[in-house]
Amino acid sequence: MLYRTLGKTGKKVSILGFGCMRLPTLDGKFDKIDEEKATQMLRYAVDAGVNYVDTAYPYHGTLPPHQGGTSELFVGRALKEGYRERVSLATKLPSWLVKSRADMDYFLNEQLKRLQTDSIDFYLLHGLGARSWNNLKENGVIEFMDTALADGRIKYAGFSFHDEVKPFKEIVDSYDWSFCQIQYNFMDENYQAGREGLEYAAARGIGVVIMEPLRGGSLAAGIPEAVKAVWNTAETKRSPAEWALRFVWNHPAVGVVLSGMSTMEQVVENCRIAEEAYPASLTASETALFAEVKKIYRSKIKVNCTSCGYCMPCPSGVAIPGNFDLLNNAYVFDDIKTSQIRYNFLKMGKADAANCVQCGVCEEACPQKIPIREKLAEVVKTLDAGPA
Repeated sequence: MLYRTLGKTGKKVSILGFGCMRLPTLDGKFDKIDEEKATQMLRYAVDAGVNYVDTAYPYHGTLPPHQGGTSELFVGRALKEGYRERVSLATKLPSWLVKSRADMDYFLNEQLKRLQTDSIDFYLLHGLGARSWNNLKENGVIEFMDTALADGRIKYAGFSFHDEVKPFKEIVDSYDWSFCQIQYNFMDENYQAGREGLEYAAARGIGVVIMEPLRGGSLAAGIPEAVKAVWNTAETKRSPAEWALRFVWNHPAVGVVLSGMSTMEQVVENCRIAEEAYPASLTASETALFAEVKKIYRSKIKVNCTSCGYCMPCPSGVAIPGNFDLLNNAYVFDDIKTSQIRYNFLKMGKADAANCVQCGVCEEACPQKIPIREKLAEVVKTLDAGPA
């Protein structure tokens, strides 16, 4: 297992982190974890050198995520028998449920009990964006984090992020963060915080944890034949999952890459890859393959939105480019379910397409002349699986 220093925390963390959001389940129920299999997987990873375990309050719960899921409870049990002392544990404050300063203490204290630990090593504000960050600030989150750090309930303060790069930079500059967690993969270099945000945070000494390196598995399974043909031209043969992981690990500013593993086979493969994935280790010819693959995927795009932002801000608060990203992803990767799950995050922030009031201001500003109102209605029809 390879290790990197996570920003100014100075902590040596395994480049592979065990994400506890997609654990094996029983009876087809997402909130019913197969604890025997999942425990074997988690402990195998720790024995192989993984020392960063990531969970969150809603993981393995029911949608919408208003109540705590079963992931934290499982992790608390799985890390018994000495495993807790061998890892850094990360979990997240459910930002969308916070209505007061007291709520923050309530959730953190509940999470400590669920995880059966006295302290959480890496504590994140979950899924921040411009609106959620403003709500948390108004309710005293700065004082909350300072207090939790001082009394030892958390060791490092960070945040995970789902919004555009501008509010990401504003949040980075708003507090003395130790680390952050962003989505990044070879298809999402310019999505949300993206590569620009990654490098912005790293330049300020903030450790960077990466989520969705495989885009929920869509870069590892169900691969189009044309994409397989490109990967097969490489001199060194790798699986699609390895290509995607190696792309992220190739960036020297990346600390931990989280993988939400569902089978023991995935754990074994990812641990093997994490023994070889040094920064800047891909050759020029290998790096060139990613451009070819991206071109194939992007040929399947549904809405020709370039995320230029001319349509923003929407008077009704709709995150227009973000909604179109999710619709495109559903078709590009033939994965409507994942886009529906991510659409719920927009709904929690009241930025979903259903809030469009058909005013048409966006269409007047759009340089691509996209029928935005029509396409937002398609987003709702395709992705709105119910109230958040």
